Amino acid sequence: MFATDTGRERFWAEKSTEQDGRIEFQFIDGLTLKSKILQNEPPKRFVFEYFGGSKVTVDISDDGAGGTDLTLRAEAVGSDEEWPGWVSVLLALKAAADYNVDIRNHDIKRTWDQGYCDN
Repeated sequence: MFATDTGRERFWAEKSTEQDGRIEFQFIDGLTLKSKILQNEPPKRFVFEYFGGSKVTVDISDDGAGGTDLTLRAEAVGSDEEWPGWVSVLLALKAAADYNVDIRNHDIKRTWDQGYCDN
């Protein structure tokens, strides 16, 4: 889900285009972000640069009970205000991965910047 354009588009970005070790994210509010992939080892680890030069590491492992543990670490994050956004992304990931449901509203008038919990 993190390591492919199709996966990222299922829960995170409106459009994701990966080329030459970089991802161009396009979000519903018109924001575009070009991120460098630092490490891509599906299905275990995905590391990339994100907003403000932060480094995000996603580790995925077997939980020992038939499920999956996902650990997300963000380094050099600009402020604590970014964490609620990650919660939104992770909830959308769970809905897409576990239930094949897209819980995002895809409405440009109801984005994070307008106070809506939507990535």
